[in-house]
Amino acid sequence: MFSRYKKEPAKPVQPSANGVPKAAPAKATPAATAPPPAATPAAEAAPKPSMRKPAQRGPAKAAPADKERKRKERLGEIKVELHRELLDNLNLSALESASEQDLRNEISAIASEVLQERAIVLNRDERALINQELYDEVTGLGPLEPLLKDDTISDILINGPQQIFIERDGKLQLSDTTFKDEKHLLRIIDKIVSAVGRRVDESNPYVDARLQDGSRFNAMVPPIAVDGSLVSIRKFKKDKLGIDDLVNFGAFSEEMAAYLQAAVSTRLNVIVSGGTGSGKTTTLNALSSFIDNSERILTIEDTAELQLQQVHVGRMESRPPNVEGKGAVSPRDCLKNALRMRPDRIIVGETRGDEVIDMLQAMNTGHDGSMTTIHANNPRDGIARLENMIAMAGIEMPIKAVRSQIASAVNLIVQASRLQDGSRRMTSITEITGMEGDVISMQEIFRFQRTGLGPENKIMGHFTATGVRSHFSERFRLWGYDLPASVYEPTAG
Repeated sequence: MFSRYKKEPAKPVQPSANGVPKAAPAKATPAATAPPPAATPAAEAAPKPSMRKPAQRGPAKAAPADKERKRKERLGEIKVELHRELLDNLNLSALESASEQDLRNEISAIASEVLQERAIVLNRDERALINQELYDEVTGLGPLEPLLKDDTISDILINGPQQIFIERDGKLQLSDTTFKDEKHLLRIIDKIVSAVGRRVDESNPYVDARLQDGSRFNAMVPPIAVDGSLVSIRKFKKDKLGIDDLVNFGAFSEEMAAYLQAAVSTRLNVIVSGGTGSGKTTTLNALSSFIDNSERILTIEDTAELQLQQVHVGRMESRPPNVEGKGAVSPRDCLKNALRMRPDRIIVGETRGDEVIDMLQAMNTGHDGSMTTIHANNPRDGIARLENMIAMAGIEMPIKAVRSQIASAVNLIVQASRLQDGSRRMTSITEITGMEGDVISMQEIFRFQRTGLGPENKIMGHFTATGVRSHFSERFRLWGYDLPASVYEPTAG
């Protein structure tokens, strides 16, 4: 009946024993009688009220109730048996040319046959769920497939086979999805990394890769990962967020958007600074929408995430060394070659190493309007981080010369922050105006002013100008972006 994709059995399969042994009912135990509480003396002084909030204790718990959990465990055990049968029965070489519907039909038929042999009864919804999970195991990434298809999830964090956290709206929560065991998780990891020509094992226990949809994937396996493999997936946004979207989400104000449009359009060199997960790449994507369509843009990234909409875009991606330790292509190698490709602008996804000196040189030698991101908590720390990266690159320069190079190359620092309630805001826009002695002079143009906490610890605040007029106002005017004076006026919340 399933001759197209089913292997020919070597010998008849003996049916297994019917019936599933039932667990013995638990014996009722008499409830222990609690001793009466000791009497409190009337004269005892009342304790002084504490000013501290009660600590939140207890492990993270998944959402499903106990009955639902037992049901999922039962279905999980059945799925493991059926998956083993599928691997034994499916002709995997023939599946490469099979259509999706043929494969689904074949999986459903083999699963029904095995369930009937073992006298396992499932309702229609359970059969549909089992068939879908088996299809995901054969063709996709198993338990991760529903999470990857859920557009409300931005990050997937795996701490061993039994603990998968997901991030929604900036908040982490424990998912009820699990892997069968460590071998199951390692098989999915190997499936991901082998698809992009990389490997992960005991001799090379960590890997950085990219999924087919562009999502960023990082994994670390035992023995380095003590309690099971550690995996993080930063999901790739299919729908690019524009400036209007970020303004509507409250990431920054309309006045800040007008200022940033003038800054990018007049080819100021911009650095987007922020911590991990603060939205630096999203901000960089949004800022790139202001670049004119006639300009030639080259992008350099470790993992290709930028989604530029211009016509003339050349994309480059760095590469780690192979098994023999050769063949590595660093961001600095890409940047050096990009300088020979006649770019109008160079956009580096993230500057974190010795490519910083080439990036600053590019900004100083005719590639105005270049952009990059760095990890820093505020604009002043961003400048210090640039200085540290130059020092770590082994370039021996006097500190005044280093700062003079930075002050000449960088015009604007946009600070992106992830606040304690999970929201992402552009908390500061700061201009670099030059040098005062040995110190880089800076002036803040816009900031996010926090006013307190609302219900459910929601951050309350508003965006405001500082009252300082832009150092580049004359440049904006000459390029046709004459911003009104009201843009720079402070606003009350």
